[in-house]
Amino acid sequence: MPTIVDGLEAFHDLVGTHVGYSDWETVTQERVNLFADATGDHQWIHTDPERAKEGPFGGAIAHGYLTLSLAPVLLNKVLRVDKMKFGVNYGANKVRFPSPVPVGSELRMGVTIANVEDVEGGVQITYDMVFEIRDAPKPACVAQVVYRYFR
Repeated sequence: MPTIVDGLEAFHDLVGTHVGYSDWETVTQERVNLFADATGDHQWIHTDPERAKEGPFGGAIAHGYLTLSLAPVLLNKVLRVDKMKFGVNYGANKVRFPSPVPVGSELRMGVTIANVEDVEGGVQITYDMVFEIRDAPKPACVAQVVYRYFR
């Protein structure tokens, strides 16, 4: 069940608040291959499971940017913003990929509201996002991602 933000002004009271976790999502080889097709990144550590077994990770891994690209989908499972016209992804301040995501593993995202700024016609929200791999000691991705929501 997502956290509901009832209007853009409500974000101001949530700075520093961890608003929740998404459900776990399985990272499939099909999803990795589709991402490779979309981006043109067909490196064998992602798209050739047999060869990848002999590689540095012991199997195929998801692209780091595939993990990051799940942010909008997973954010919608963590947070619902009511009383807005639309929202846009405004960018990222910092992104790191501390641990590879093996194909077949499960991923979820935790979200904290790091900062809120008023902008013309709405608000700019900076989220701290941590993408976790089930039963892994380190996160797959830590990112500070910026969205804008408009009235």
